[in-house]
Amino acid sequence: MERGKYYMGGSVQGLELPSRVFPCATPAEVRATLPANADVLAFQCRNPIHRAHYELFIRALDAPNVQEGAVCLVHPTCGPTQDDDIPGVVRYRTYEVLKAEAANPRLRWAYLPYSMHMAGPREAIQHMIIRKNYGCTHFIIGRDMAGCKSTLSGEDFYGAYDAQNLAGDNAAELGMQTVPSLNIAYTEEQGYVTADVAKEQGLTTLSLSGTKFRQM
Repeated sequence: MERGKYYMGGSVQGLELPSRVFPCATPAEVRATLPANADVLAFQCRNPIHRAHYELFIRALDAPNVQEGAVCLVHPTCGPTQDDDIPGVVRYRTYEVLKAEAANPRLRWAYLPYSMHMAGPREAIQHMIIRKNYGCTHFIIGRDMAGCKSTLSGEDFYGAYDAQNLAGDNAAELGMQTVPSLNIAYTEEQGYVTADVAKEQGLTTLSLSGTKFRQM
């Protein structure tokens, strides 16, 4: 059958949501849990959340372009991405433990049935669009978000701030604001501080890579 130049379409009716091993609220269900007329920051991740992540999105609530009374939607992707990824259902359980331990009224939790494509800046834009559909007004965007390394050289495929720059350039068109994530470091002297503070004060920092964390 020969395909022409134009397609015809109409309204789409969903018949049934797919079954999953962990709950994934729909955009409408998530929006119903968010406070009206408040800023909502989206925090995206694909790995178990460690303390530095927690410090990052808690501090983001005090960013200059975030209004008082804002909340943060912690919205991890739980689909498979790489061979060494911790399974989604295991990640979900770790998030639920942190949710219970934090018991922070400024946090909302939901899980996204999505697999990262490691597509760098363009994927960052996609994540902003997805989170806007879930009711978010701001997007916390990290260094080298959705980045990957060359399988030949081992070098980063995208620039460290390419995703932040592209997201910032397109934020107004998307009707969202970006909140660049802070670089949080753990120090022996003062606990968690920003990396700039640690460097300025000559503090002793301890680090643990994501790869090492998954191996543990």
